[in-house]
Parts: sequence; C-alpha cells; structure tokens
Amino acid sequence: MRGNCWRAAVPPPFHWGPGLHAPPHRCKDRLGAGAIRPTPEPRRRSWTDQSAVFLCENTAEMKGVGVALAALLLVACGSTPSPTSTSTSTPDPITGTINVFAAASLTAAFKDEGTAFQAKHPNANVTFNFAGSAALVTSINNGAPADVFASADQPNMDKVVKAGNATGQPANFATNKLQIVVGTGNPKGIKGLADLASPGNVVILCAPQVPCGNYANQALTKAGVKVTPKSQEQDVNAVVSKVTLGEADAGIVYVTDVKAAGTKVQGVDIPDEQNVIATYPIATAKGGSNPTGGYAFVDFLLSSLGQAILANYGFSKV
Repeated sequence: MRGNCWRAAVPPPFHWGPGLHAPPHRCKDRLGAGAIRPTPEPRRRSWTDQSAVFLCENTAEMKGVGVALAALLLVACGSTPSPTSTSTSTPDPITGTINVFAAASLTAAFKDEGTAFQAKHPNANVTFNFAGSAALVTSINNGAPADVFASADQPNMDKVVKAGNATGQPANFATNKLQIVVGTGNPKGIKGLADLASPGNVVILCAPQVPCGNYANQALTKAGVKVTPKSQEQDVNAVVSKVTLGEADAGIVYVTDVKAAGTKVQGVDIPDEQNVIATYPIATAKGGSNPTGGYAFVDFLLSSLGQAILANYGFSKV
C-alpha cells in the first residue's frame, strides 16, 4: 500500500500558503474504505523530488496557490529536463559598402532609402553618386565601381545593358511627371508651357542627352511651343538651383524636384495631354565589388517600404 498511501514530506524552507493544506491520505485497504492510515516514513529524497511528488499527486487539492507556486508546479511536474540548448542567430550577409549610381532627380528620395536600408542592415554602408543619367552611363561603361545603377529613363539603361555592364534584367521601380519650376510667388506669372516662349522670360532646360531634357523637348513638341533656353544643364538639380538663385525665371523639371525644393520654389502643372511620363529602371552593375549588397538594395527599393518612401517624395508606382 505504500505506493498508494505515501505522502511526501516537504522540508523547510517550503511553506504552505494561506488556504493550502497538506491533506491526509485515505487508503483503500483491509482497514476499510475511507479509513485514515498513518503515513509510513518515506524514503529519503531530495527537497526537489519530495516537493515534486506531492505537488504532482495533489494538484486538485491546491486551492489559492499564488503565481509563483503555480510556476513551480509546472516545473516540478514536467519531464526530465533536457540538456540546455543554445541557438545562434544567422549573421546578416548584407555587409560592406554598396555603391549606388543614381539619377539626380532621385537625390532626396534615395538618401532616405539609404537610411532605411542601413537600419535594416546595420553592417552595410550605402554610398551614392548622383548625377545626370547620361554622365553616370559614361562612368559605368568606363569601369566605375558601381554596384547599382538607377536611371531616369530606359535609353540610358539600355546603353549599360548593351555594354555588358549590367547583371540581370533591369526592373522599373517608379514613374514621374514633368512640372514647370518657377521662383517663389511666381514673379512672371507663368501659367503653362506657352508662357515659356515669351521673349521676357529666361528659361533653363536640361541638355537633350539628359532624360529631363529629352522629356522636356517632348512636352514642348506636344504643346507646339518652341523655346530657346538660356542654358542647358547636365541634371535637374542644376536647373532648380538656377531658378532658386534668380538666374532663370523658369525651367522644366520633375514634380519630385519641385517637391524636394520645398518653399524655395513652386511648381506650375503641365496638363496630361502635354506631359510625359518618365519611367525609372534599376539594375545591379557589373563593376561593383558588392553584388550581394547591390541585389539587396534593389530588392529593398522594390519592397513595400521602399515604394512608400518613393511615394512620399512624389514618385508614382509603375
């Protein structure tokens, strides 16, 4: 009967709390049902074993047990502990410097993209080279160590692909629209493309080989307007800068460039029937030393977070 009637002793320092009592054991033997049988002296056990036996055999009797004791119950009634296992997290493979060559119109947005990317991959460092897409193509095809190339148009990307300096197929990641940029307050009262042809207005455009210059010429052709620019710049940042400094009354850039300039300038919308949609492709480049990082940056740009950052700067989805 020892197996049925034995009650574990619970030595100090274990104390029964309020409402918790060690119940007597009722033995179903020859003494009769319900008779109280004296508990025989138990074999010597460790404090942990003794406590575990009583706790496991008398769970139903344990009323008003505190949280700490309930936790002890779970431990005591469990199976034999397994050897402690150690887990090691897989190190982030995205490390080192990632050189991104990007069109000038992507400057503000890509700086935020780089910050967000590095927050996700703290061992990586994204560096940017912003310039006109045509100038970037020349650098890449001459051996510049670019891991990623983001162009403001497809023709310039095609030049890199045909030269064998892009790895994989380019992916379109954003679109943009043109806008007339003027000084704060629009001193000349410019309302549309036709006003750019007025003799008293000084206009600056991007050079024809630069995407923003090519797009601007397409828009002017659609509107039937002929403009003789004071100068032709190598990227949109130069156009915005000269309008900001008062060196020009107006220029044609992207909606995103006007937005990024803030209160320094303002924009005049170009109707959709005269406007041009600019599509931005991106690809990893062959000359870089960090292809893994390059692919990771492209993937991030195409992710929901990367697209949200672009949208915040006025870019649209493809």
